[in-house]
Amino acid sequence: MLWATSPACTELETLVLDWLVQALALPEKFLSTSTGGGVIQDTASSATLCAMLAARERATNLEVNRTGVTAKLCAYASTQAHSATEKAIRIAGIGHENLRRIPTDAHFAMDTDALSRAMRQDRDAGLLPFFVCATVGTTSSNAVDPLTEIGPLCREFGAWLHVDAAMSGTAAVCPEFRYIHDGIEHADSYCFNPHKWMFTNFDCDCFYIADREALIRTLTILPEFLRNKATESGAVIDYRDWQIPLGRRFRALKLWFVLRHYGIEGLRFHIREHVRLAQQFASWVHEDDRFELAALVPLNLVCFRLKSGDDENQQLLDALNGSGKLYLTHTRLSDRFTLRFCVGQTNTVERHVSEAWSRIQDEAARIARQ
Repeated sequence: MLWATSPACTELETLVLDWLVQALALPEKFLSTSTGGGVIQDTASSATLCAMLAARERATNLEVNRTGVTAKLCAYASTQAHSATEKAIRIAGIGHENLRRIPTDAHFAMDTDALSRAMRQDRDAGLLPFFVCATVGTTSSNAVDPLTEIGPLCREFGAWLHVDAAMSGTAAVCPEFRYIHDGIEHADSYCFNPHKWMFTNFDCDCFYIADREALIRTLTILPEFLRNKATESGAVIDYRDWQIPLGRRFRALKLWFVLRHYGIEGLRFHIREHVRLAQQFASWVHEDDRFELAALVPLNLVCFRLKSGDDENQQLLDALNGSGKLYLTHTRLSDRFTLRFCVGQTNTVERHVSEAWSRIQDEAARIARQ
């Protein structure tokens, strides 16, 4: 909970998170040696909540922490953003009716013109736009919101920009995929999950903030039994002030082992191979007249479906998952039932993807004969 109670754990966490700033080419403001820094949360949901609480207090000058009086705050996220944003706004006491769900473009990324209109309408109505959650790799389709356009809007309205890159952020270890972070310099906070695509056991979310004082002011409470000379010196990090609970697990150790075992080049090899396999799978889907791709395939997630209709796609999903040989998830894109095929497990190789496609084809043929 404190540097004083676990200095090695604290120092290792700071070191590992600084390594990842460099590995992903994130802005230097997220380094512990700058104005910000990183902390390991359990999930992106907790990171989003912490970001929203800090944004709330920055927007109200700590008024909510002092009096509990919530100003007329409004937050924004696309219709494709993770449900964690809605949960956070409920927990933060702002209310889900004050979350504006912004429509997306043809590729399921946030429509910035719609975002601009919504923020202006709220401001003109006497409300305070305070928080925008942009997504790098949405859950349903892996769409990337245009940070280069969203960032200046946030600056114009004084809103906090939080970037959720839960799965896809890992791809930025490869220079050729760093385009997904274009505009990240505008972010007030950022998170990604090594437990999704960086071969780290659950739970492990890396949460970065540009101004750590904004987060600490929001979350810190210092009773007598936590006072100590190291904390009072101001020279150490007490991660209890960077999260909701007081106590915490030593999550940095497992992440340290992953980084030491694979190294940056090892991580890049696996990420590139997973993307290659996903692109190969997408090409097979495209070449089969029975199927269609439902979204762009920028990285390792393929959204596809049978052209014949929702019922057939539901049957296909049930048959595949019931086989015990592979597991797909589903979503709805353009209001159509869509299957999701993701390549990202540590030991996945081409044979697994090829066998999965063969089984998908066989089940599709069986359904067509019914």
